[in-house]
Amino acid sequence: MNKALTPFLFLSPFFILFFVFGVFPILFSLYLMFHQWDPVQGLDTMKYVGLENIRFALDDPWVWKSLGNTAWLAVCSGLPQHLVAIPLAYLINEKLKGTRNLVMGAYFLPYITSTVAIAMMFSTLFSTDYGLVNAILGGLARLPGLAALFPADNIDWLGQPETVKPVIAFVVFWRYLGFNTILYVAALQSIPRDLYEAARMDGASEKRIFWHIILPQLKPIMYFSVTLSVIGGLQLFEEPFILTGGKGGVEQAGMTTAMYMFRTAFEFNDFGLASAMSWMLFLLIGVMTWLTNRAFHVKGSEA
Repeated sequence: MNKALTPFLFLSPFFILFFVFGVFPILFSLYLMFHQWDPVQGLDTMKYVGLENIRFALDDPWVWKSLGNTAWLAVCSGLPQHLVAIPLAYLINEKLKGTRNLVMGAYFLPYITSTVAIAMMFSTLFSTDYGLVNAILGGLARLPGLAALFPADNIDWLGQPETVKPVIAFVVFWRYLGFNTILYVAALQSIPRDLYEAARMDGASEKRIFWHIILPQLKPIMYFSVTLSVIGGLQLFEEPFILTGGKGGVEQAGMTTAMYMFRTAFEFNDFGLASAMSWMLFLLIGVMTWLTNRAFHVKGSEA
């Protein structure tokens, strides 16, 4: 065999898998966006409809409702992650020395745990009749002086439109808090200790050190973490899908755009419309990522 072709032979399995399971689905979904197709009836039934799928998606009120739910969940689960993760990472890095790795491992555990297991656990915790959350609230309501602060009756957390989104947001926040905390701890450990010592010698308080030294040094990793949160929040699927039984909950209060896209394709058998929605979501993610970049004013070398 020609020695010049040998490296390509060994690389060929990766490229074959990449093109079959990566490039081809992307190109095929772009092709499907301009067609109406029910996969059950075969490829021969594919019909070219031009921009009809895009127009229908823009006029579909459920698309806009799902986008509103997705934006609400992305903000209410993503923003608190960083507001809590940054000071938490600072405390772990500065105050915990001998047990730092143990604490970091405990916070990182939810991130590597199966999403199905996490959703099932929280479904049990927020159960209406036998959930631990309602049991705790009921116990607090029976204490003297606290009856007015806590509901006496059990709350149907996953069965009411006003409570299903906060539950989903809490689960997402709980799962990804540890991931962001680990990122910030790693970034804090890369900051030279000389900056801290010089600031303390000049009389700077711990508060001023945090605001004027630590936060500016964390700017690149903050940009990276927030970008991941934006992308993940707009693609949110697993947690709301499992917690709401795949239907989005009462009044579709927990249905995200990814869930509606999945239902359009595999429940309503309209792959053309689902492909159009997927590319619309792709453009939205691209715009939000660009806005995040502009908000942080991160240059190429910093990113």
